[in-house]
Amino acid sequence: MSVLADRFGRVATDLRVSLTDRCNLRCTYCMPEEGLAWMPREQQLTDEEVGRLLRIAVEQLGVTNVRFTGGEPLIRRGLTGIIAAAAALQPRPKLSITTNGIGLDRLAGPLRDAGLDRVNVSLDTMSPERFLQLTHRDRHADVLKGLAGAARAGLTPVKINTVLMRGVNDDEAPELLRFALEHGYQLRFIEQMPLDAQHQWNRHEMVTAEAILASLEPYGLLPDSVSRGTAPAETWLVPGYVDAAGNPARVGVIGSVTRPFCGDCDRTRLTADGQVRNCLFATEESDLRGLLRSGRTDADIAKAWQTAMWGKKAGHGIDDPSFLQPARPMSAIGG
Repeated sequence: MSVLADRFGRVATDLRVSLTDRCNLRCTYCMPEEGLAWMPREQQLTDEEVGRLLRIAVEQLGVTNVRFTGGEPLIRRGLTGIIAAAAALQPRPKLSITTNGIGLDRLAGPLRDAGLDRVNVSLDTMSPERFLQLTHRDRHADVLKGLAGAARAGLTPVKINTVLMRGVNDDEAPELLRFALEHGYQLRFIEQMPLDAQHQWNRHEMVTAEAILASLEPYGLLPDSVSRGTAPAETWLVPGYVDAAGNPARVGVIGSVTRPFCGDCDRTRLTADGQVRNCLFATEESDLRGLLRSGRTDADIAKAWQTAMWGKKAGHGIDDPSFLQPARPMSAIGG
């Protein structure tokens, strides 16, 4: 079997697949209230095209983990079928999804039956009023229902992704952690990254990993002896608490900006229109959709994917004066 290797010895075994650029929220750090110019349907990969690329990735290129993202992946009509096709691959990859949780209470069971293993749900506040301000949608209760539905369906560990913003919700870290601990969820704080559609990200307004950890000092966090491996989150143990499986409770911080983990990155990304991105912050893409639709073989597509990954840079370069924010926002790239 071939692999997706780069010039620095890293091998990509984790595939992030964006299924749509559309979303039913309008989070202020992601897109404007009026939304964006959505991708035309004919440009989006069909369910069959997604399935073929997943098969090539898993069976020919050594991918072992697949995470479905968006936009909001739950609004993709063929989602359960895509997951079922991925679960049927050999060797079977681990399957997860990153979602805003709206509708997850209804879909968690069918997704689990299709083969989904677990979920990450975005939740940035425990306040319904703040949620409305942040997302321009009154759906806070629906997200909480989605989390509960995922836990009932056995999509564990249920993880929560939280972005703290200075002067907006940076006072909520302890409350968010308390909520997660009480329900057996695993919380991950993520530094805000320069991936907003408005290009208004400001490093000096970002809540850093150091500041997040300082706000959690009352919990007496302890270093986690378990190696993070290639995982993006640094984790800490929360004394006195256990998770839903009875294991020591942990909280994570993904310091993408101030504590980059580029040297251990094992990810490759596929956009909803079939473009390979070898880094979340890449400014160039490689077109697999064109190869699919022009009748090229699986071997041709695999080779093009390998070539795209070989050109991956050593790091994202956010601190470099020449850094340029990607033209695509996060909603069009996939998390």
